[in-house]
Amino acid sequence: MTAFLAEAGLSFAYLAAGLGAGVAVIGAGLGIGRIGSSQAEGIARQPEAAGNIRGGSLILAAMIEGAALFAIVVTLLLVVLK
Repeated sequence: MTAFLAEAGLSFAYLAAGLGAGVAVIGAGLGIGRIGSSQAEGIARQPEAAGNIRGGSLILAAMIEGAALFAIVVTLLLVVLK
């Protein structure tokens, strides 16, 4: 019975890691989509500032990708160290 509970606990750890990684990726996708939407609207309103808007958007997208990658690495480490 103890082996079964240990195996079930490990299965739940894999499930939790998969859900955590999925939520991180969905959040990053939503964030980058919102940045792209705001970038397009900003350039449409003020075309002369397109370079500044594009640069700021690129930096923000990279920061979101970094946070999502960090979240995925943490969830995978939780499974490996379990």
